[in-house]
Amino acid sequence: MSQWYQLQQLDSKFLEQVHQLYDDSFPMEIRQYLAQWLENQDWEHAANNESFAILLFHELLSQLDDQFSRFLIENNFLLQHNIRKSKRNLQDNFQEDPIHMAMIIHNCLKEERKILNSAQACNEMEVGNVQNTATGMPDKQKELDAKVRAVKTSVTDVEQDIKTLEDMQDEYDFKCKTLQNREHESNSMSQEEYKKEQLNLQHMFLSLDRKRKEVVNKIVQLLQSTEHTQAALINEELVEWKHRQQTACIGGPPNACLDQLQNWFTIVAESLQQVRQQLKKLEELEQKFTYDPDPITKNKQFLQDLTHKLFQQLIQSSFVVERQPCMPTHPQRPLVLKTGVQFTVKLRLLVRLQELNYNLKVKVLFDKDVTEKNSVKGFRKFNILGTNTKVMNMEESTNGSLSAEFRHLQLKEQKNTGSRTNEGPLIVTEELHSLSFETQLCQPGLVIDLETTSLPIVVISNVSQLPSGWASILWFNMLSTDPKNLSFFLNPPCAKWSKLSDVLSWQFSSVTKRGLNADQLSMLGEKLLGPTIGGSQDGLIPWTRFCKENINDKNFPFWLWIEGILELIKKHLLCLWNDGCIVGFISKERERALLKDQSPGTFLLRFSESSREGAITFTWVEESQNEPQFHSVEPYTKKELSAVTFPDIIRNYKVMAAENIPENPLRFLYPNIPKDNAFGKYYSRPKEAPEPMDLDGPKGTGYIKTELISVSEVHPSRLQSPENLLPMSPEEFDEVSRMVGPAEIDTVMCTHIQL
Repeated sequence: MSQWYQLQQLDSKFLEQVHQLYDDSFPMEIRQYLAQWLENQDWEHAANNESFAILLFHELLSQLDDQFSRFLIENNFLLQHNIRKSKRNLQDNFQEDPIHMAMIIHNCLKEERKILNSAQACNEMEVGNVQNTATGMPDKQKELDAKVRAVKTSVTDVEQDIKTLEDMQDEYDFKCKTLQNREHESNSMSQEEYKKEQLNLQHMFLSLDRKRKEVVNKIVQLLQSTEHTQAALINEELVEWKHRQQTACIGGPPNACLDQLQNWFTIVAESLQQVRQQLKKLEELEQKFTYDPDPITKNKQFLQDLTHKLFQQLIQSSFVVERQPCMPTHPQRPLVLKTGVQFTVKLRLLVRLQELNYNLKVKVLFDKDVTEKNSVKGFRKFNILGTNTKVMNMEESTNGSLSAEFRHLQLKEQKNTGSRTNEGPLIVTEELHSLSFETQLCQPGLVIDLETTSLPIVVISNVSQLPSGWASILWFNMLSTDPKNLSFFLNPPCAKWSKLSDVLSWQFSSVTKRGLNADQLSMLGEKLLGPTIGGSQDGLIPWTRFCKENINDKNFPFWLWIEGILELIKKHLLCLWNDGCIVGFISKERERALLKDQSPGTFLLRFSESSREGAITFTWVEESQNEPQFHSVEPYTKKELSAVTFPDIIRNYKVMAAENIPENPLRFLYPNIPKDNAFGKYYSRPKEAPEPMDLDGPKGTGYIKTELISVSEVHPSRLQSPENLLPMSPEEFDEVSRMVGPAEIDTVMCTHIQL
């Protein structure tokens, strides 16, 4: 069994990894056409031997020529074109560098083996840990997959039984007519022969009746099995996927792929379509020959109704919003839409039947059947601008799914006649709306209306409302699973800290490489719940406490403070946050507890608790009279960080008092990382920079070069004593010499000597 064949038998999550291995430089179609030949060559040797690589390169081209000849014989014009194009691309890319091609193929085959090993290990773990909850979901999916396959197999069995039944009925009909004809012929058969033939026909009739009952019973059992399997698909798997989609929308783990669900839905739908055809065939057999009691006559209406009900239920459930409404300008903030700004949304039908391609026209509507429009005072109304209809097809989607994507929709608020009132119970960012999508499936003898809705959306008119709008989206999707509950914020429930802490961490991990650790979350929990119950996972946080009330003694709410810090990280501190250099969320008491036993000059970075727009500061420890002293610098906001990067601020920071040499007190990033080791790679230029007073700039402008540095003026008593300042290391002396002239150094040295 070839490696390529084994790969194609894997689950979709592993197949997706295989897809990522191949691109235009070495397309997957060549891997498909030449699977066995590629696996039989020594590509590792070719990757290290140019002559062998050249040999294999030309042999590969020859293999493609042979494949082209096969397509020529089959008169397959499209595949002929594709294979010629692939050959030309290989020649363009690797004619001069066949070793590179060998390296690519060797790496692809090696990665394929890793994927196979990973899949095998996953299967072994699932088999060996049936009781383990971590593998419960894969086992559950395997069980469901087996049920879906069983439905397909049963349909095939019924198909064969109906063919057998048709043959039996044809034979019975022929025998009956033959006997009737012989009956009318004089002296054609004796009485004894006639009775014998009649007895034979009775046996055939009984066999035919048994077969009809057997086929009808099998279809009944098949539909019952399909009903149970379909219920698991719709009420469990699809519901779980929708919940995962909600979680992904608010920054949680990426949503699972829909391909496996589509595969199951499609198999069941194809099976039900086959059952419909089988029932028509039974009806034809009934019309040719019936009797009393005929099992087909007795059960056909029940079977037709049940098949129709199941197919309708499956099709209607398979119409989903694959990608929720989102402005391309804010991809990390779906479901918040601004009037006048284009947004996108993608629909998908999980039943992928070829006959439905280009046959479903989807229409989008805003706030359809929303009672809040009339029941909630001040509830705004909007019109949809742009093309609001789209035909579902399989060509626009990269994975061939039956989908429709709206890319150029906008919202415009309807102007009220008369004065606008803002006295409603909901503020703009608490007002939830929805998009509905309608289409109709029409087949001979079958018309089914399909409808689905988006998750609730918040509509804003100014980008300054985006943070509050996003807070509403977080709160709803954290606590509600009913997309039609648009009155949610008339009485919003409290959130458990165990849930909210995860959501807060996702806000960081979704836009950076790091979420929040337990210590950081503990500090945030104390701010929301107070120090006594801040660590309790069951602590309840009201919506107003999270987003509307000023926190503690500050003049802004908790969420806007977090939002400001997120913006600061994304625009100015991303690398430092990803590297783990920033402690970030820590109380002043905890900060001092961490620093008090560290070496003098040890510092840590934390976010300011007093800045609404987001600010960062650093605190360092010094030793004075055997007691630790702590110093914190005034926080830096986006204004300062836009002028000088934070690593450069840390590098060049100085404290200065009268008659003292400016010094940088920052030596070690907590717990004991030398400052330059932690931040050196982010400095804007090497330490061995030209002298600041160098007049010969790179372009000879004649201007004296300047450098922005942060300097804090402090009382001399707060600095370390002169005995601790001197002697200096050569590096420290060079740094001081760069900042002040020799005359100033001599003056300071003489002053200390006189003292």
